[in-house]
Formats: sequence, C-alpha cells, structure tokens
Amino acid sequence: MNQLSIGSIISNAIQLGIKNMASIVGAVVLWLLTLWIPYINVGTTIAILGLAVAISRGNVISPTEIFNPKYRRNMGEFFLLIGFMYIGIVAGTLFLIIPGIVIGTAWSLAPYLLIDKNLNPTEAISVSNRITYGKKWTIFLANLILSVIMIIAILILAGIFRMISDILAGLVTLIAYIAYLSIMLSATAYIYGQLSENVKEKE
Repeated sequence: MNQLSIGSIISNAIQLGIKNMASIVGAVVLWLLTLWIPYINVGTTIAILGLAVAISRGNVISPTEIFNPKYRRNMGEFFLLIGFMYIGIVAGTLFLIIPGIVIGTAWSLAPYLLIDKNLNPTEAISVSNRITYGKKWTIFLANLILSVIMIIAILILAGIFRMISDILAGLVTLIAYIAYLSIMLSATAYIYGQLSENVKEKE
C-alpha cells in the first residue's frame, strides 16, 4: 500500500480529473437523459458515484460505463448503506460537528467498497473505517485544500472574463465548475485505489 499524502492526492486528482473530464461530462449527460426512466435511473445514479471505482483503475473511463448492469445488482444494499451512513453522520454532527466530519471521512469509501468488492452495507462501513484509519485527516485536508484552490481559481477566472463579457464569463465558469467536479471525483478515485488495493472482493 502506498503512503497517502496531501500532495499525492492533489497532484493525482488533477491528473486523473483532466484525463477523464470529457468522459465524466458524457456520463453525466447520459445520466440526465436516463433520469426519467424507471429502474434504469437507479442503476445510472449509482453508476455516477461508481465512476470513481473505474477511474481508480488508472484508465480513461467510457461514458457508457454507467449502463453496466453491475450497478443495478446491489441497489437494495446500496440504499440501505446510504441510510446507515446518513444516520451515523447526522448523529455525529449533533456532537459539535467534528465527530460528524470524522465519521463521514471514515465511512466515505463504503459505497465504493459495496459497488466494487460486493461487500454488504455493514461490511463496507467496517472496512472503510479500517482502511482510512490513520489517514482521515490527510484525506479531509487534501479535499479541503483542493476545494479551496479550485473555488478560488473559478472566482478569479469568472472575475477576469466578466470584464470582457458576461456570457463568456458564464461559459468559462461552467467549464471550470465541470473541471472542479471531475477533479474532486478523481481525488476520491485515487484515495480509493490506494487504500482498497488489498481488500478482497467478496464472492
């Protein structure tokens, strides 16, 4: 297992995010088109989150990955997991916020473990808690720093291009926001890839 660091998360997130940006945009467009189709929309919604698993392999993803039937295979377990996570994080947040942040970070990889390793909800939460042990603040700070850098960059770009044209500023802001989402998803993908490499897939 490689040692996670704030620098490695940020640099790999940017690299993977730029490489997969077009594919992520394509996947989101396809997701929007299928959002109104019953049953299929559940699988594609889970798949949007599951893109991080595909990106963690290091290859450029295909937008049509969201139609992979594996994302519909464990939809019941997925929603049960999200319910468990919501209850735990909200409960932790009630204790002056910080415990909620710690729990949210500790459990953040659980959805990907369920999708990728076929773990049940409680196993996914337990394994996520285990593999993020000692790494939680690195993960949290890397995501925080990356978010702040990206948001500041978006605001600066928007301000510069607004002096030229409001329409141009809006277009640049949209592109920058897409880049932000792609890079943040790729940060999760890199973290997941590094921490889950020794987790065995459940039959």
